[in-house]
Amino acid sequence: MLIEDHPEYREVLVFALAKAPDMNLTGQFGAAERALRSLQDHHKQQDPDIILLDLNLPGMNGLEAIPLLTSASPTARIIILTQSDKEAEVLKAISLGAAGYLLKSSTVGQILDGIRAVRDGGTPLDAGVARFILNTLRTNLPKGKVGEVLSAREMEILTMLADGLQKKEIADRLQISGTTVVTHVNHIYQKLGVTNAASAINQAHRLGLFAPTSQQ
Repeated sequence: MLIEDHPEYREVLVFALAKAPDMNLTGQFGAAERALRSLQDHHKQQDPDIILLDLNLPGMNGLEAIPLLTSASPTARIIILTQSDKEAEVLKAISLGAAGYLLKSSTVGQILDGIRAVRDGGTPLDAGVARFILNTLRTNLPKGKVGEVLSAREMEILTMLADGLQKKEIADRLQISGTTVVTHVNHIYQKLGVTNAASAINQAHRLGLFAPTSQQ
């Protein structure tokens, strides 16, 4: 499902989704309220697996819509697709459960890859957004007693996720199998009590896992 109020940009995405053989657009809307009404009418609307959601919408904005969309379609995963890279909006979207955060400066190919990543259990983050999460939060969150929460390998993989790498890229860089990476990622989620990479990164910061230990 696509929720985007700019007709020209929405048309580009609709065209790209129509050409993707592994995707089917269940609905397109210019306002969150209309999308919600459609989701609540289960006789007319097929529940989507993925919702592409703009933040700057007329009426109800994207951040306000996230919990309502999640309630109306609990199995759907939400990817924010917006022009905004404001720190407060990034943090709020992730804390509300967004499965990914992409900017409209992304290419169509990057957006389609992001959809596939979420479908496969990943969490696409714009590179700049990922760096912000990794570098800025560590200075803003209080240091706490961390303990041995994650293994060294799990911490290494979580850091790469925070850098915006996908599972295949991590496997290639560490020279391990994709299955092994998936196993490590699942263990990370279990230990941190989360269900996706964005929430894992956020939780790791809250626990102080990314806090520098040797720098002054």
